[in-house]
Amino acid sequence: MHPAPTAVERVADEVRAEILSGELAADAPLREEAAAARYGVSRHTVRAAFQRLVAERLAVALPYRGVRVASFDRDTIVALQQLRAALEVEAVRIARERLGQEWPDAVLAPARDALDRLAASADWLEAERVHAEFHHALVAASGSPRIIEAHAALGSELLLFLLHVRPHYTLESLVAEHRELLDAVQAEGPEALREHLEHSTRLLVGE
Repeated sequence: MHPAPTAVERVADEVRAEILSGELAADAPLREEAAAARYGVSRHTVRAAFQRLVAERLAVALPYRGVRVASFDRDTIVALQQLRAALEVEAVRIARERLGQEWPDAVLAPARDALDRLAASADWLEAERVHAEFHHALVAASGSPRIIEAHAALGSELLLFLLHVRPHYTLESLVAEHRELLDAVQAEGPEALREHLEHSTRLLVGE
């Protein structure tokens, strides 16, 4: 049995969901007073919730402008994808070096399970979460604790990434591309994942 969420967690969860669904657009202001009235909590609680979202890079705190939803501009996209490549491509290199071209079923199971749930997803918000789990599963195949930990810290930012790439995909094409990727990282190694990330970067920055 999970403990009930705290007021800070509840507010953070609600606002996070609105950001990740696109209901709150990039650069939209997050106002403490309005949120406190809406959720029936103190401004101190709201401030702590907003700080969590800033730590997750879903929001930014700007001098004289307050807290706003993070913008996902070209520089942000490129920087995130470079970090993902540093972690994910290296993780696949380690996994392939360790496991060869045919990874054991036990290693593949989390990624396959994520693909099955992605195929069954009824909405994009769920698909965003499962897509992140798929990429976490690829990284976990490396067995490298520090890389796994660093990749997990991307968390919400990875969900935000898929929100912005969403217009370029249907759920069906997203599943198909990632099924192909799971085969390719075993057969071709880290370059298959590098190309996957570069492709999605090009979609978002228009190159």
